[in-house]
Amino acid sequence: MRQTPNQQRFSRPPYLRSLMGYEDILRNIKAAKFHPIYFLHGEEPFFIDRIEAAIEAEALTEAERSFNQVILYGKDAEPLGLLDQLRRYPMMSARQVVILREAQEMKGLTDLSNYVENPMPTTIFVVCYKHKKFDMRTRMGKALAAKALVFESKKLYDNQLPDWISTYCKEQKRTIEPAAAALLAEYLGNDLAKVANELDKLALNLPLGSAITAAHVEELVGISREYNVFELHRAFAQRDKTRIARMEQYFAANIRKNPLIGTIASLYNYFSKVYVLYALPSTSDTDIARALDLRSDFFVRDYKTALRHYTREQVEHILHLLHAYDLRAKGINTDTTHTSEEALMRELFFRMLNGV
Repeated sequence: MRQTPNQQRFSRPPYLRSLMGYEDILRNIKAAKFHPIYFLHGEEPFFIDRIEAAIEAEALTEAERSFNQVILYGKDAEPLGLLDQLRRYPMMSARQVVILREAQEMKGLTDLSNYVENPMPTTIFVVCYKHKKFDMRTRMGKALAAKALVFESKKLYDNQLPDWISTYCKEQKRTIEPAAAALLAEYLGNDLAKVANELDKLALNLPLGSAITAAHVEELVGISREYNVFELHRAFAQRDKTRIARMEQYFAANIRKNPLIGTIASLYNYFSKVYVLYALPSTSDTDIARALDLRSDFFVRDYKTALRHYTREQVEHILHLLHAYDLRAKGINTDTTHTSEEALMRELFFRMLNGV
């Protein structure tokens, strides 16, 4: 018997379903191509929330949601009641949607294995299992791999953040300058919900079609364009002692916003990349961008500047210093009762610049 398009969609091999990317999932949801079970798990909650929101918006009309959409939370859900809900038939609709949020907190989640192996064709079951991976080696995991659309939401690496920010802006029909993307990534970190919230605020406050600049970030997000870790990297690359001293004073005066441990981590990441360049047979812009996985040539010049101002041995010494002061900032190998973060920062910057 010839399969219907709906049957063909649900009978695709499991490995094809599990390899579907985030954008593919959203595209299919928008096209009303739904799966009976979405199992969304992993360390990054942002992508899980976006997929859930897309299903909530597209699977049912506003009128259908009153009778055919149920949202449960893992801490309060129990298997038998959830199973009753999953096996219920929709009312005046082709489907019902059951969303289980914070599924990692549900006791007895694995008791749903039988349902996963034989899901209701008229139910869309969305499981949001956040902040960690689910063990796919279990019976439940194997059943999910065979019957569900499984999506692992992974944390982005730091070097992927500027590119993700640019992509997010493109979705909003906007552009962002590389310096502005780097500034946001450096200060907001890889909490994507926080980054997206700031980008949404920027979009609301800027004319449509205008590019987001570092000046916009400074004004509207509250990040100093002159006194930030991104500019600190540049000052060290140039060995600009006057500028570094000025930035050190600002950082020390605002130590709660610029904690020493975070500053050290950022500098260590930067000089680690500089150190990589000494192993390259060529220091062309293309080779540097490829070796450091840079998405824009905008950043290449700073690394080339650092190569001109530091020898390999000096960079090795800086990396050792940063490691040692990271331990001291954490209270190891130092008397923290008599050594403030501000004092450690001044001492560290002096030694980095003077090779002592």
